[in-house]
Amino acid sequence: MFADIQKNPWRLFLAINIAVIVGVFIHKILLPPYVPYIHLLVDYHFGFIKRALIGAIVALFTAKVPVWLVFALSGTVWLVTLGLFVKLFQKTFGFTQQTLPLFVFLAGSPFFLKNFMHTLGHFDIYGCMLALILLLVPARSLLFVALAALFSIILVLIHHIHLLMYVPTLITIVVTRHYLIYGCNRTNVAFGIVAFTAVSALFFAAQFLGTMPIAEADFLAYLKTRMADPARTDLLQFSYIWYQPLSKEMSDTWGRLPHNSLGIPVFALLIWLHTPLWRYFAGLIRALEHDMHRRLVIAALIGVSLAYLVMFAMVFDYSRWMSSWAVCMFLLLHAVKMLPAKQETQLIPAVDKKTNIFGLFVTLIPRVGIVRPF
Repeated sequence: MFADIQKNPWRLFLAINIAVIVGVFIHKILLPPYVPYIHLLVDYHFGFIKRALIGAIVALFTAKVPVWLVFALSGTVWLVTLGLFVKLFQKTFGFTQQTLPLFVFLAGSPFFLKNFMHTLGHFDIYGCMLALILLLVPARSLLFVALAALFSIILVLIHHIHLLMYVPTLITIVVTRHYLIYGCNRTNVAFGIVAFTAVSALFFAAQFLGTMPIAEADFLAYLKTRMADPARTDLLQFSYIWYQPLSKEMSDTWGRLPHNSLGIPVFALLIWLHTPLWRYFAGLIRALEHDMHRRLVIAALIGVSLAYLVMFAMVFDYSRWMSSWAVCMFLLLHAVKMLPAKQETQLIPAVDKKTNIFGLFVTLIPRVGIVRPF
């Protein structure tokens, strides 16, 4: 039995990943939800402001926000994201003994579900969840483009940095699933341009016009009226982010750069541990039937990566950005798989000692973190 596990350990790796996720969840609920909680309190009471959509939706259902709601809401979103990913993987690859290593490298990656568990309550997972929906629904008509535009608007209202974090991935999914498969005409191209312009305009409105219009003391007084326990003033310590201009965020980021950049070798190591996955992704791209598709996919991957590079220069939550970049690559791997191919790409080998070692390390690493690695 031990020899069989040593030869083909992927079911064991999957079980270990489940145990790790449970451990990360237990650790997470013991930590104070500083940033996630205050986002549930902020709504549009004082007019249009940034980062207020989730709080505004919560305000429709409850006047007082308990702390446990952070974990209930974000835990539900996590479970929905898990279910959508499992459905997408089944649709794209199917669940067999041969596809299990690929599933473990994706679902068990410390960049993905395990890190989303560690960052419960943060907004990154919403972009992933909506991208998964776009990868699952039919893409034949302009309704698909309209749905992507609606999702992009929702993400920008949740947090305007989504324009760099997940909107480029949504655009790539629309291009690969709709425009490359069903063709371009004057109507759908014009619709796409108008949609992108509207989303971009909303981003600039949120960034430069979405600052809280009242004094911070008055803002804090209002937030206390929304709290189930107003004595927990420690949970309001991040109220300054609704007043902080972009210049201050960039100044803080560059001030922390010497220290935070020490994590770059760790990120590089984590990316290297996914080598079998990247090789498979490269094989999918090489196997595409049309040269134009191949060139556009490569350009899209570069574009998505450049958007994250801009984010690295603006906001210092490097571990989150690195993790979301990897998640975008995982999502786009599925999008590329849906394009016409001239041949099948060989899957990640289920019986290979070196691949098993990579899979073991990916499995055992519990998460990446929020700002610095681990």
